[in-house]
Amino acid sequence: MFGKDNTYVSEYTQFIEGVLEKNPELKQGQIEGRALLWDKAPINLDERSRNDASTTRK
Repeated sequence: MFGKDNTYVSEYTQFIEGVLEKNPELKQGQIEGRALLWDKAPINLDERSRNDASTTRK
């Protein structure tokens, strides 16, 4: 009865999709940027604690 309207697309979404369509190389740049900043190996907290304890601070 009250279903979700999947036909609406915001102006912002339309703009971004248009930019990515005209510049497909941007998508690869997004993937590389994410890998550089966010996709990291999990932190071993015990190892990090030992490293922090052994670091000389000024």
